[in-house]
Amino acid sequence: MIRVTIWNEFLQEQRKEEVARIYPKGMHGAIADGIRQDGFEISCATFNEPEHGLTQEKLDQTDVLIYWGHVEHKGFQDIVVDRICKRVHEGMGLVVLHSGHHSKLFRKLMGTSCDLLWREADEKERLWVMDPSHPIVEGIGPYIDLEEEEMYGEHFDIPTPEELILVSWFQGGEVFRSGCTYRRGQGKIFYFRPGHETYPTYHNKDVQRVIANAVKWTAPIKREKTFYGHHMPLEEIKK
Repeated sequence: MIRVTIWNEFLQEQRKEEVARIYPKGMHGAIADGIRQDGFEISCATFNEPEHGLTQEKLDQTDVLIYWGHVEHKGFQDIVVDRICKRVHEGMGLVVLHSGHHSKLFRKLMGTSCDLLWREADEKERLWVMDPSHPIVEGIGPYIDLEEEEMYGEHFDIPTPEELILVSWFQGGEVFRSGCTYRRGQGKIFYFRPGHETYPTYHNKDVQRVIANAVKWTAPIKREKTFYGHHMPLEEIKK
């Protein structure tokens, strides 16, 4: 069973009535409900918990971390960022959602600004599947339509994705690399664009399916720990 921790700031839901109406159990609750049928062992953590709910013990018991953040990127503790990055390099999977692109965590793992264009205009988004053979889009048709979403537009200042799974088109004309995979150390990372808090995106069945598939894809592979440093020869070295 894959152990999933869903991290959500859980601040917008408490500050904005319109967000609370859409996500009465928080965005983390909606995501949990949407992927629970896949048999994951799910727990949640939020910004205002001690150490943001992401203690070393918690991360050691996490196979895949789902991360949504927006208004408190600067307030996220650096020591926790370093702790998460270390776990990713050790093999923990990471699924970064929407505005998590600008988190300290994602920017540190990417090594770039992760800046982009944005606009809130209640416009349609169509996410096109670029690699229909990829397991992250298993069960998804040729595209996903979202009737209202926040626009993210290129240029998206990220490293060239190892795999480009989804590309968005917006009603206003922009396009965006919306489903990107990376590897850091032993860990796998998936960035997935949709999910602005004022839209019911995480209630969408296709969005839920992509997240569930991403959890399975980023989950650690069972193998012996990789060791580094001085190493004795496996064979006799003849001089």
